[in-house]
Amino acid sequence: MPLRTAITLATGMMIGLTCTTWASGGGGSRSAGDQPGGVTPPPQKSVIATDPARLGTRPDGVGLAVGEAAPVALAVVNHEGRTFRLSDALREGAVLVVFYRGGWCPYCNFQVRELTESYKAFRARGVTPIVVSVDRVSEAAKMEAAYGIPFPVLSDPDLELHRAFNVVLTAHPELVAKYQGYGIDLEASSGRTHHSYAVPSIFLVGRDGRVKWAHADLDYTTRPTVPQLLAAIDALAIAP
Repeated sequence: MPLRTAITLATGMMIGLTCTTWASGGGGSRSAGDQPGGVTPPPQKSVIATDPARLGTRPDGVGLAVGEAAPVALAVVNHEGRTFRLSDALREGAVLVVFYRGGWCPYCNFQVRELTESYKAFRARGVTPIVVSVDRVSEAAKMEAAYGIPFPVLSDPDLELHRAFNVVLTAHPELVAKYQGYGIDLEASSGRTHHSYAVPSIFLVGRDGRVKWAHADLDYTTRPTVPQLLAAIDALAIAP
């Protein structure tokens, strides 16, 4: 089955579940008073932990492989609109580059919140999480404010970093219309008309700029949990 067809099928089969969660408010959301600056976070939905047998795997044709050079010098912007390169963060150690679909995705919100709450555990291992989406700067800023994220939140609406990591997924017109019916406007989120976003994926990049561990999954309801990520980092003996 061609990769594009597989992506379309995997995405289409689960759209109803995701959008129902969005409409109902999902689970695990906190009140505005619990958030930095009183910002109310978007709806969340608990992710399903990745099957240990599939941890550290990628679909054929998706993502950079272990050992490949990451695009550390490629310039994008953060949630403040400031230029950012992965090489900036690599000065302090390894980076965990997490591609999420967008602030409109309740599973992504759950994942980003979990990463935020476990920031100190990553830093204790010499690793800085970095989250990336196609959301425009203003939407990335909302994500940062909702959770008080202490690590870089990158905005890549022109898909430069997404393409460099080979994690671009493009929704077909019928799927875009279905999203719109549930109140999800991809064009409003990215400020672009490409209707693309990331295959949920994670790459651990060492200080030498090469990928040390990689995971991607077309099933966006399934993500590696924080304990799974920390265990993978520990197994690689990343020095703090």
